[in-house]
Amino acid sequence: MKRSQWISNDSLSGNAQCGGDRWQSSRRHFLSRSLLATGPWTLANLLASQTRAEVKKPNLEKQNFDLAPKPVHHPPKATAMISMFMQGGPSQMDLLDPKPLLNELHMQKFPGKIKYDNAAQASSKVFGSPWKFEKYGEHGTDVSELLPHFSTIVDDALVIRSMHTGVNNHGQSIHAMNNGRPMQGRPALGSWLAYGLGTESESLPAYVAMTDPGGLPVEGVLNWSNGWLPSLYQGTVIRPVEPRILNLQPPSVMRGEVQKQYLDLLSKLNQQHAAQRPGEHELRARISNYELAEKMQFSAEEATDLSRESKETREMYGLNDEVTREFGERCLIARRLIERGVRFVQLFTKNQYWDHHGGIVKALPNSCKKIDKPAAALVRDLKQRGLLETTVVHWGGEMGRLPVIQNEANIGRDHNTYGFTQWVAGGGFRSGMHGATDEFGHHAIEGIVNHYDYHATLLHLFGLDANKLIYEQNAREQSLLDGQPGKVLGELLA
Repeated sequence: MKRSQWISNDSLSGNAQCGGDRWQSSRRHFLSRSLLATGPWTLANLLASQTRAEVKKPNLEKQNFDLAPKPVHHPPKATAMISMFMQGGPSQMDLLDPKPLLNELHMQKFPGKIKYDNAAQASSKVFGSPWKFEKYGEHGTDVSELLPHFSTIVDDALVIRSMHTGVNNHGQSIHAMNNGRPMQGRPALGSWLAYGLGTESESLPAYVAMTDPGGLPVEGVLNWSNGWLPSLYQGTVIRPVEPRILNLQPPSVMRGEVQKQYLDLLSKLNQQHAAQRPGEHELRARISNYELAEKMQFSAEEATDLSRESKETREMYGLNDEVTREFGERCLIARRLIERGVRFVQLFTKNQYWDHHGGIVKALPNSCKKIDKPAAALVRDLKQRGLLETTVVHWGGEMGRLPVIQNEANIGRDHNTYGFTQWVAGGGFRSGMHGATDEFGHHAIEGIVNHYDYHATLLHLFGLDANKLIYEQNAREQSLLDGQPGKVLGELLA
């Protein structure tokens, strides 16, 4: 190929008549133009090469997963949390978010658009609240007559009226509130706190789930799953009846010296097995679980023994009343666990206990009677023992209810995840009220608290940055927020 074919016509204009000097000039001109054209590509290629060279190398150091206390990102306000999860969805406009307009429009057609979950039973008729509200405490917090005991501790609580997940099914919204995303398979909030903080107890788990005698909530054991975190961070179940922890004690023939020798041998074999498999994190977590189970044979029975509590304390939690006794026992055990260094305790009500699609006029008061006195006692008890300042107490479910009737033959309210209510106390939260829904209680319109904002704020109170609390799984950095724009809501904090 002739050299002139490599050069543009512009570069050769007039050069055919010239000698070598002209050719060299044209050659320099061509190369100069070529470099200008390819410069950006070359620079990008160099930067890409540099970036590839700076890619984070795999961590070749041995990782140990345990429950020892971990360093935090900043000074914490909270060190423990008790969550009372009201599965099913308490009706906000009947409990803590009064809407006078609903009573004015009672049984009239709803004047706007509404998002139904169950269209087959839907009605456009407004349903006003049958229960009266009064203002309590220094903030004038509105509380329904169905929660008389909560009204006595309202100055220690923050009522958040603008919760939002936007996923109307129970399972998805439960996951949003409990594990950060409306999907299965992710670690629960308690697992993240156990992973990020460890525990102050050497003989009790970091994370405890307390179930209802009526059955498991929707999604069952996934509510306290460790997801893809090591199994050491899964919630340990404490049942509402004896034996509260299954398989904790060995058969009588294995107790004493026999068990000690057996466990000593098992420990040696496990350590040898683990030493030959240095990268098996799940194996080491399982060994830690065995070691913890041995210690719990003594500590767990003591922690759940309520006979050591005073008569006054037992009565404060409602243990002398059959209606409140069971939930009161769980609340009291939760306080005893927190005292002994457990990091996170979650109490669940049974499957769909607050899911009042029908019969709400009778069912809602019954639900409130079960939990109101024990929940208020828990806050009061923690406060008088000096624990509320560092313990977050949470009360709420995965959703609220709609302002219109569902099932006209047996009046109830349908799901609503666009604006619902929960309350928190202690651990750095302020008291009073936050946020607002529209005049019908359907949509959060002021101070909206998305589930990921709530989680970012919680972790912040525990001294953790939600974007820095990560776990690497399959070369991907996982977090509770999982890329969602969660922000710390300073307006919720004291």
